Amino acid sequence: MSLFMIRRLVLMTAFGLALSVAAFGAKAQEIEKTLVIKNHQFEPAELKVPANQKIKLTVHNQDTSAEEFESKSLKREKVIAAGAKATLVIGPLKPGKYEFFGEFNPASAKGVVIAE
Repeated sequence: MSLFMIRRLVLMTAFGLALSVAAFGAKAQEIEKTLVIKNHQFEPAELKVPANQKIKLTVHNQDTSAEEFESKSLKREKVIAAGAKATLVIGPLKPGKYEFFGEFNPASAKGVVIAE
């Protein structure tokens, strides 16, 4: 094996390792948060998250009827059956407030994500 091929193999291995570390680091930075729907309300109604990071948001509907998580500012909507859970990925979000509501109970099911 020539010196050129050995150098090339070492560089390719190092590059592959760097990509693996970067991918692992990006996954490790994903933040997980949970919202609960109970008595047609979101708990917590105010959800603080770090700005500029992806958020894995699990919504657990503990009510006996379906609810739809909807947010125009987050550009997400998802119907969640009674007793079920749904996972949404939001962000990365710029600092600010992002309102959400329950489409089936908009008077009581309201909340806000605050990215800081």
